[in-house]
Amino acid sequence: MLEDIMREREKKLTRYEGKISAYPATVKKTSRIKDVVSGFSKMAAAKRKISLCGRIFSWRDQGKIIFADVRDECGKIQAVLKIGETDNVDFLKETVDAGDFVEVTGTLFTTKRGEKSILAKKFRVISKSLRPIPSSWYGIEDAEIKFRKRYLELLIDDDLKEVFRKKRVFWDEMREFLKENGFFEVEMPVFEAIPGGAEAEPFVTHHNALDRDFYLRISLELPLKKMLVAGFDSVFEIGRIFRNEGIDKEHLQDYTQMECYRSYWDYRDMMKFVEAMYKRVIKKTFGMLSFDRDGKKISWSGKWPEVDYYKIFLKKTGLDLNSASKKDLARKALELGAKPEVSFGRGRLIDLVYKKAIRPGLVAPCFLVNPPVDVEPLAKRSPTDQSRVERFQVLAFGTELGKGFSELNDPRDQRARFEEQMKLRAEGDAEAHRIDDDFLEALEYGMPPAAGFGVSERLFSALANKPVRETVIFPLVREETK
Repeated sequence: MLEDIMREREKKLTRYEGKISAYPATVKKTSRIKDVVSGFSKMAAAKRKISLCGRIFSWRDQGKIIFADVRDECGKIQAVLKIGETDNVDFLKETVDAGDFVEVTGTLFTTKRGEKSILAKKFRVISKSLRPIPSSWYGIEDAEIKFRKRYLELLIDDDLKEVFRKKRVFWDEMREFLKENGFFEVEMPVFEAIPGGAEAEPFVTHHNALDRDFYLRISLELPLKKMLVAGFDSVFEIGRIFRNEGIDKEHLQDYTQMECYRSYWDYRDMMKFVEAMYKRVIKKTFGMLSFDRDGKKISWSGKWPEVDYYKIFLKKTGLDLNSASKKDLARKALELGAKPEVSFGRGRLIDLVYKKAIRPGLVAPCFLVNPPVDVEPLAKRSPTDQSRVERFQVLAFGTELGKGFSELNDPRDQRARFEEQMKLRAEGDAEAHRIDDDFLEALEYGMPPAAGFGVSERLFSALANKPVRETVIFPLVREETK
């Protein structure tokens, strides 16, 4: 039983600390295990003493000799403790367990079986483990425990560690690409008086000093556009946003997003830039541009095709968006198994039908372009068709993996669209945009023609072929029931 194991370990801790601290503040570490293993031959030949630190993953007492597998973040090595060679072996036998962090000082050698090892002269505990670590052979089988105690899964699952190393490369490469292309990185406020930039319900928090409620941002968009008004031509932010929405394999309530904006570009300029950025980031992160999905080869190389929103909508649903009414759209949504609400406006109904009938079939990378103005209140209208907007979405694997558009910079048009959104809110649509008078005032000072783009960590999870929750180190979990 766990309680018995913990009691035994506490006894060992008491015995150990009767002689020396099991939690010292200062340790000696001359090398990382990875560096020792890679330079083993040269270091072993020098017969120089080195000091390593790491966690014991196995402790095999064979009488006069003990073998311990010691790991740090980057590698593992076998430590060998011998009576007559290692100080206080009998004491260590009685007080050390697998799971303990240790400091090992000694010289390198190779065992008769060819195992790269360190012969310990000194061996001490630097952090005693009071709970046993799950076996990496069996792992953690309960999915909820995996998320609740993610540190344990990371400890024993090297493949999971690799997921997060790749995710770090993913964001680093995106940031580097943006900086190389002249984008200036900024940090915008997380608290907002008016949440805007997306259709989503916000989280509410209270500011004690100001005695007023604020919202956690649901987008990075509006403050970044104010930076264009302020005279910055190209800006971006990689930061957390928060949406009080449902949980599924593609959605989180708090997640990382990148948004970038460049003055004097339109949406087609941004499309070219995004395609180049994705190819660079994907190649650097995963070492390839082709991925297998359900027996199909999905390639990000080559030029991505454009798919016209109106044409594919007509093809897949039989509805012409030039004439389809709210009633037509609601009926089609019901046919497709969706549940439209009475408060939904035309834009929400179009989006609902699109997500059921069109999005799942767009598996190879493509740009879905020029939707109706109803679905995008912040994008500029097409000069050739005022009912459409200059917007594109990156789609692949049957999901949305980024969105950009020519930014609306006419304050009159923007105000009119916000007012339409407020009517929808009054009718019960909690996710419709609010009027942001401060943003409208900024537009009235003049914002240059510009294009913007946003992508979230959903892109990484789709490429890794995992639910987005599994690509978050510590995802939100429900309260544990006792």
